[in-house]
Amino acid sequence: MVNRLADAVSPYLRQHADNPVDWYPWGEDAFAEARRRDVPVMVSVGYATCHWCHVMARESFSDQEVGAALAERFVAVKVDREEHPDVDASLMAAASAFTQNLGWPLTVFTTPDGAPFYAGTYWPPVPVQGHPAFRDVLDAVAQAWARRRDQVLETGETIRAALRDAAAGGATRGVPGGGAQDDGVPGGRPSPELAVARWAPGVVSGLEALEDREHGGFGSAPKFPVAPGLELLLDVAASAVVDPQVAERALALAGRTVDAMAASPLRDADGGFFRYATRADWSEPHYERMLYDNAQLLSAATTLAVLRRRDGDADGAARAAEVAAGAGRFLLRTLRLPGGAFASAQDSESTLDGRRVEGGWYLLPPEERTAHEPPPLDTKVLTGWNGLAVEALARAGHHLDLPELTDAACAAADRLLATHVRADGTLARASVGDRVSDAVATLEDHGGLASALLVLGGLAGRADLLREGLHLVGEAVTDDGRLRAPQGTDPVLAGLGLDAGATVDPSEGATPSGPTAAARAALLAHLATGEARFREAAEAHVASSHGAHERPLASGGVLRLAVGLAEPAHQLVVVEDTEARTDLLAVARDWYHPGSLLLGATPADAAELGGSGVEALAGRGPGAYLCADFVCRLPATGPEALRAQLAG
Repeated sequence: MVNRLADAVSPYLRQHADNPVDWYPWGEDAFAEARRRDVPVMVSVGYATCHWCHVMARESFSDQEVGAALAERFVAVKVDREEHPDVDASLMAAASAFTQNLGWPLTVFTTPDGAPFYAGTYWPPVPVQGHPAFRDVLDAVAQAWARRRDQVLETGETIRAALRDAAAGGATRGVPGGGAQDDGVPGGRPSPELAVARWAPGVVSGLEALEDREHGGFGSAPKFPVAPGLELLLDVAASAVVDPQVAERALALAGRTVDAMAASPLRDADGGFFRYATRADWSEPHYERMLYDNAQLLSAATTLAVLRRRDGDADGAARAAEVAAGAGRFLLRTLRLPGGAFASAQDSESTLDGRRVEGGWYLLPPEERTAHEPPPLDTKVLTGWNGLAVEALARAGHHLDLPELTDAACAAADRLLATHVRADGTLARASVGDRVSDAVATLEDHGGLASALLVLGGLAGRADLLREGLHLVGEAVTDDGRLRAPQGTDPVLAGLGLDAGATVDPSEGATPSGPTAAARAALLAHLATGEARFREAAEAHVASSHGAHERPLASGGVLRLAVGLAEPAHQLVVVEDTEARTDLLAVARDWYHPGSLLLGATPADAAELGGSGVEALAGRGPGAYLCADFVCRLPATGPEALRAQLAG
């Protein structure tokens, strides 16, 4: 048996390299082999820090008999969902036709031509509480392929057609809160300001109704941090177009939620947050810790600290700042890798007293942890997730006066640009060490990294980062103002006719969707350059998300983008040499508006960037410029003058 996973870039695939299973990595070779042998394909999808993936690996994929059964009757494919998110999204959409209990490990059976005809998640080694044993599932699928081939093929084609239809249907939706109908507004569509003002009260009321008033958070169990929803509430609270009473309620709800999570078992002693809790009181966490959760919670806590400071709530601001600082320390001390980029996650399982257990290390008192090996990291560096971390660290460093976080953001950005931008200029999705995956970079990657570079470049006065951020946005936006994936979708997925499935479910409960990430980067690029196509791309994405306000926990990213579009175009431009610029930025630590952009540059960089399309810097001499809708006040030439303008 050939070991095809031993040299994989993905740590998850390498975890399975020694299984007695004839694994193929995701690729055309697996499907070609299935066609040659005329057998179905079993695609197993998971990720390196997934507890139940580990359990199924120990129970089933380490079993010699299971390996023999798979080799005899299937071609087995192993996929890292984080390395190939389009593959995961498409197969997850197909699996929803067979089970509503979706998650990982995900197991999908397809025809040799890639049409999904059966799916499930975790299957135990023996029947348990109505769940069939994995061996029994394999037997049933193999028998269906041998005896009811026509029915299997029909099911597969039906699922494939349904994915195409669902994706096509998603392209005709209207604006959040406004709709594509007349709605009494000239031109047939309400303005962004009017749309947000209309749906914001309902969104806040709906989230208040979902709040667990005893323990905090939303819903019962399992209970997730839903960071995009928190950032939505905070931007509603900061919005100038939302009714002040609604904004006050939004801030209070976001604050109660962050305070409750920070005081609960969801937050570890070192400041990092676990992925979710299995009980309503936040106890019994699922102990893996994800980069994307902690980056976004760092960002949310930073914004909460700023808004509470502006409201005169010093104690509340201090609590939020402490939460942000703790999350930042976790990123730097635990997830930061040699070279400066960040690992994807830390595992839920650790080895204590020779036995691998979930949560064991985390349950030790902090002083005892040093005597034991900590849970391993998934050292895979993902471009989009690192973008979330870079932006969050940059914002926290600025707003909370934590320069070590800004320095870490710069180091991570430099590492990403050095390793994830290929010689031909294309962006890489993932890497481990110096090895770069050939997986297709998604809109999440382009948008997440571009936003991070624009925010960090402006705050740190790094013209090189601003230029690269604008380049990445430009690659993702067409001349006529539409979003596009610069590298397309996964080529194998497209060849199997499954690429439409990657766009069926734009849920944003854990992170903003790829199109939302790219659209937000486009809005920031518009604030820097004034180019209409960038704002048009952001507006078009929002307009395609009709009904998002009815499901705010699953649509936090796009609704937050809608709030940013409803605001005036806020820019703070600071053109000074480093020392004077630092003094001016210190005065602006509480300057925050949804969808705003702060641009700092030396006079020389401002002249160069302004002459090459960065309109916000064009013709700017030394000073600080407070701007709205590209109309700027007279420059403030010192900290006191800027303080007076910000207070006015």
